[in-house]
Amino acid sequence: MNPQTVFPPLVLFDLDGTLLDSAPDFVATINAMRAQRAMSALAAATLRPHVSKGARAMLAVGFPALDEDAREALIPAFLDVYRGELAQHGAPFAGIEALLAAIESTGSRWGVVTNKPEALAQALLPLLGWQSRCAILVGGDTLPVRKPDPLPLLHAAQVLGVDVRGCAYVGDDERDIVAARAAGMASVVALWGYRLDADDPLAWQADVMVDTPQALLDPGVWPRP
Repeated sequence: MNPQTVFPPLVLFDLDGTLLDSAPDFVATINAMRAQRAMSALAAATLRPHVSKGARAMLAVGFPALDEDAREALIPAFLDVYRGELAQHGAPFAGIEALLAAIESTGSRWGVVTNKPEALAQALLPLLGWQSRCAILVGGDTLPVRKPDPLPLLHAAQVLGVDVRGCAYVGDDERDIVAARAAGMASVVALWGYRLDADDPLAWQADVMVDTPQALLDPGVWPRP
């Protein structure tokens, strides 16, 4: 069979900013914390570009007057508030459900490798109806290291018994592409995700960049390592 007519055997995705438009949940989280401190609400557009950079980056935007140590101390509270906001405001990006269904329909599998804490990522799956569809989930604390280290991606492939040459990784952040390249996997930049103005996806040297999930419905678009 022509390999360009089928999806890679295993497609791994980043979560926030790639599969899931979770920025509204994080905006609600930061603004709940700001309200507790009698601070005005932060505009969604201000926080959105920072979501894929993680909790520390979002806290830096939400509480710029605090020093790094003070923001670090807020991380447990941030995670506690966020648990209550999981999938309450955000949703999969348009076209993601169709893409996952297309991957499944050809017998390929898909999974998630995220830097989000594993417990939070696992809690999201049933809220999205993905718990029985996602072949594997690797969180930011599943292993001793996280992206941009390639080990989480390699671990996912190993557990599922798929050669890295049969895997592709899709993400919206530079560390996603760095991890995929180091793992020997094909890499795809999700340009629909979250980026700072200073980010230059071209410089990440991914195999493919796509503007929408719908573009990936064509198996011929997917790179092969």
